[in-house]
Amino acid sequence: MDIKAYIESGVIESYVLGMADTQEAAELVRLSHQYPEIQAAIDAFERNLEEQALAAAVPPRADVKQALLKSLDFEKEEKARVVAFSGKRYAMAAAVILLIASTALNIYYYTQFRNTSDAYQALLVEKTSLIAKNDVMQARSNEMEKDMQIMNDTAVVKVYMKGVTGREGNLATVFWDSRTKDVYLMQNRLPAAPEGKQYQLWAIVDGKPVDAGMIDPVTGLAKMKNIPKASMFAITLEKKGGVEQPTMAEMYVAGKVG
Repeated sequence: MDIKAYIESGVIESYVLGMADTQEAAELVRLSHQYPEIQAAIDAFERNLEEQALAAAVPPRADVKQALLKSLDFEKEEKARVVAFSGKRYAMAAAVILLIASTALNIYYYTQFRNTSDAYQALLVEKTSLIAKNDVMQARSNEMEKDMQIMNDTAVVKVYMKGVTGREGNLATVFWDSRTKDVYLMQNRLPAAPEGKQYQLWAIVDGKPVDAGMIDPVTGLAKMKNIPKASMFAITLEKKGGVEQPTMAEMYVAGKVG
């Protein structure tokens, strides 16, 4: 049994204040005999209430009793008034105890509520984060599925562009849809472009280079410009934003169609 959790559950406060039901009270009494920690917690709460009540009590001035005695004609009436006054003191003390207990319980339950609320908010944040990550992964999964469909389509022509002399380790692949003439590029092995530079795809049409689009560093297939016909594709490294004519000395890969 988790004694600490049981003590902090509020059942002891309810029992001492007479608010616990019969079952709760019987269980608490039984457990207090079995576990000294529970009995100690009961005693501590009772002492705390008594100390707070005594600390809040204000004793009457010494001249109050004398003034009362002088104003009475008979000893019987004087005794009756003393008893009534004492009863009021005890009633006020009891009211103070109940007020302090009520305040303590309110603070306790409010603290429990705040703790639960904070935990709930943390779970909401975690759930939102997981949903966002799931959406990203789902989007990537959809992109990969779309790329696979394009690459496995029998109507799509694959053009392997191997590294030119001195750059044999480079490789890129063009996927050219023979129906729509759309061009997709897979950057298999291309070094990162230097600062201020960007790769540019070229289609050789009737012996002349035609700009097929600038290449951004992305994973998967990148859609390039639509090319109606071409006999060859190549990639050069150019200034950022591209040029009208390729820099032949900066060619990295090239491959023939068919």
